[in-house]
Amino acid sequence: MTKAKAPVKESKEQPARAHKLDSSNPKLTYLGGSRFDAWNGTVANQALSSAWYGNNPDADRSHKLQSAGLSFLTGVEPKDELEGMLAAQLLASHNAAMECYRRAMISEQTFEGRKENLNQANKLSRTHATLLEALNRHRGKGQQKVTVEHVHVHSGGQAIVGNVEGGGVRTKSENQPHALGYAPGQTMRSENAARAAVPIAGDAER
Repeated sequence: MTKAKAPVKESKEQPARAHKLDSSNPKLTYLGGSRFDAWNGTVANQALSSAWYGNNPDADRSHKLQSAGLSFLTGVEPKDELEGMLAAQLLASHNAAMECYRRAMISEQTFEGRKENLNQANKLSRTHATLLEALNRHRGKGQQKVTVEHVHVHSGGQAIVGNVEGGGVRTKSENQPHALGYAPGQTMRSENAARAAVPIAGDAER
């Protein structure tokens, strides 16, 4: 008679507790931007896996392509994990776009196949540009610039005519001859306030 096996108790231990995270001596920070090489190595391998190495890649060609990919990640110089992800996705979107462009140029390619590959390449190129913009914005390089084209000034109000930028106002009223220097409805004063008004000749007898 066989004994019934005791039910296996599910472990309540969190998965992260099974790993020892050591940030004392990272060697791959230049690839993934993290103080932890487990992350840096994972991101680098994901980026390298996005490349197409051919149907029958030889070791020398694969090594060169992988070295090129690692050179790109190093050149981006990610400063944290977010920049490491964006750098990897930039490489992946570039590789995917170039693969679509390559497929579109195959001589035996049908018209519909060529059209679809170029369409996908176009989308991937726009995604690449969006990722680059996100990286620059994360690094603080995407400063916004607002230019005021039209100014409406109501009676009794004041306005600044010029280009409004983040960091100050540069007045360029000399470049806007149509700009008003006074509020509509406000009487312009003469330089000599004590000077008598000159009557305007109308239908009076001469």
